[in-house]
Amino acid sequence: MTAPSPLGPGPLGPVGERVPDVERIAVLRANALGDFIFILPALEAVRAAYPAAEIMLLGAPWHAKFWRDRPGPVDRVLVVPPAPGIRVPDPGEPESSLADFLAAARAERFDLALQLHGGGANSNPIVAGLGARVTAGLRAEDAPPLDRWLRYVYYQHEVIRYLEAVALVGAAATTITPALDPTDTDRAEARAVLGPAERPRVALHPGATDSRRRWPAERFAAVARALAGDGYEVLVTGTPVEQEVVDEVVAAAGVPVRPQVGTLGLGALAACYADCALVVSNDSGPLHLAGAVGAPTVGIYWIGNMINGATPLRGRHRPIASWTTHCPVCGVDCTPGIYPHRPGDGDCPHRDSFVTDVPVVEVVEAARELLAG
Repeated sequence: MTAPSPLGPGPLGPVGERVPDVERIAVLRANALGDFIFILPALEAVRAAYPAAEIMLLGAPWHAKFWRDRPGPVDRVLVVPPAPGIRVPDPGEPESSLADFLAAARAERFDLALQLHGGGANSNPIVAGLGARVTAGLRAEDAPPLDRWLRYVYYQHEVIRYLEAVALVGAAATTITPALDPTDTDRAEARAVLGPAERPRVALHPGATDSRRRWPAERFAAVARALAGDGYEVLVTGTPVEQEVVDEVVAAAGVPVRPQVGTLGLGALAACYADCALVVSNDSGPLHLAGAVGAPTVGIYWIGNMINGATPLRGRHRPIASWTTHCPVCGVDCTPGIYPHRPGDGDCPHRDSFVTDVPVVEVVEAARELLAG
């Protein structure tokens, strides 16, 4: 690890020297919703350390849409072209050149460029190519170095990982809790779709991009029955690609629930969750969004993902862990990819759920406890 001499101890450890005369900062983080929620505390730390600087997120098209005219730690978004290890193209997105992007980005004359996009094998060359006076961020063994870098170690909570990274440039943590406030526009859009709540609402989100993180639909349906029986209005949220699993939950619930698939934009979904008494979800972007807008949550996690992503707070949140480490189809131990000196083979092609050992009763008990509180 290389870093300047520290200014002194911060809330999470040593804090490096600030870069002088910083007017413009680039931050690379071009992946999905949950991944972005994790860096909000790091962005707040950068804003506090460099209050006069313009912070530009090098992100995906959805970032540009979401952060347009939205208050927060991002001043502007530059959309990074699709590239291996950075992001996949959106459907119908025109081709664009990474070389052309870097040439245009260098014209911004960044003073500081931060790599908050993982281990750096693909992302560090992009950050280095921005032409900033100082680069900083994370570095795995297969990644080229930056001016200031911290070793990337897989099992670490994502929020803390990126707070440590920005501390390299003097940005001490101001919070460890991601927070996002829905705007008046977000709330108006949610009201237009959902109407006024006649009963307290709870939301269930049964989808997840990685099928190994999906709790069975019939178990979400059982939770829907229990909470509807307790007098709550139950929403079942999902993206258009999650239509099938939402339909399964609705059909199996056997009680009136309100499916919301593609009816709420991201801002309206944030407002919807902010007004819910509880959100129950797989480990997914919507779960982390719900926590960021202040909703109590029950999250269903595979144990490895719980280490990296579950909030350590318990006043309003109940992450429930599955302890499955062997593939339920072939029995392969799926941890040696991280711990290569242990017996077994971490390479497994199956994508069956790793969280089916979480019983319904645990989720319902956690939900009722939070709702009672």
